[in-house]
Amino acid sequence: MRVWLAWVAAGWVALAAAAWVYAHFKAYPLWAALPVAAAFLIEFPFYLSPAFAGPRDWLARQKKSGAAFWLALSAVAPWVVYSAATGQAHLLNAGLLLGVCLLVSFWYAALPAAPVTDLLFLGLVAGIYISKVFDSIYRSPIPKLQLSVLGHLMLIRTAALAVLVLRGGVTAEYRFIPKRAEWAAGIRYFAMMLPVIAAAYWALGLVRWRPHPSYVALAAFPLVLWVVALSEEFFFRGLLQEWLGAWTGSANAALIAASLIFGSAHLGFHRIFPNWRWAIVAGILGVFCGLAWRSSRSVQAAMVTHALTVTAWQVFLQQ
Repeated sequence: MRVWLAWVAAGWVALAAAAWVYAHFKAYPLWAALPVAAAFLIEFPFYLSPAFAGPRDWLARQKKSGAAFWLALSAVAPWVVYSAATGQAHLLNAGLLLGVCLLVSFWYAALPAAPVTDLLFLGLVAGIYISKVFDSIYRSPIPKLQLSVLGHLMLIRTAALAVLVLRGGVTAEYRFIPKRAEWAAGIRYFAMMLPVIAAAYWALGLVRWRPHPSYVALAAFPLVLWVVALSEEFFFRGLLQEWLGAWTGSANAALIAASLIFGSAHLGFHRIFPNWRWAIVAGILGVFCGLAWRSSRSVQAAMVTHALTVTAWQVFLQQ
């Protein structure tokens, strides 16, 4: 708990400073900026929770129904804080959010761990994300400020805690900092992937170089690593690929199936459906992330490969 609290305190200081600078730079009104910043500060310790034994152990000591209740309550708290204060709280959105939170939080409190329920749970989480329901639930009081990221952060940590604590029996680690060997494995498979994915980009007509590399995107690498890469690799490689391998008895079948599903999840990329070209590219990325995971049995190795790929794309290619 002390380590988690130290991370929370340091993060709150950094986030509060960043929120103040950003709101001042954008000239956001105080009545809107303060509740929005408060919502992110409330979400932050919850988002960290799956990675620390203290919060997980506390949740595990509760009855399953009680743990699910606390998960659901924490899931709606950031939305309530900012939406009530800014006039963005509407009954329909509240009902949608509550339904999402209750489904994810109580899934393993009500259902046993089994191949069917596990696959349906992953399908539920993916379906919620792909549906973009958070775009309508998390309405922003500030024009052009997207708050759906609050919903995405909430979904990631609620689903991760539901699996790690309520389901149990998961070997995958939800951890932010890769070890040295995991960095090495992730970089190795990123290097192996580059000529393959570059050929696919060229063949699919996706190569659109930036006139000048956007080195500012390098500053976003930690966010890509700790949000996009960690969440997707935890669910697709640490859970899906692991479970498929156990159920089928074939590591190769699990790798191929998980990569195909990962690619299919990107069919709506750039709000184009079906976006087959991006689905193919994502499938290739899934193969090499899956190989990185399989070589080390580490989600963190796969997330390094994933984050390096996304960052290179943001720096050198037009999105």
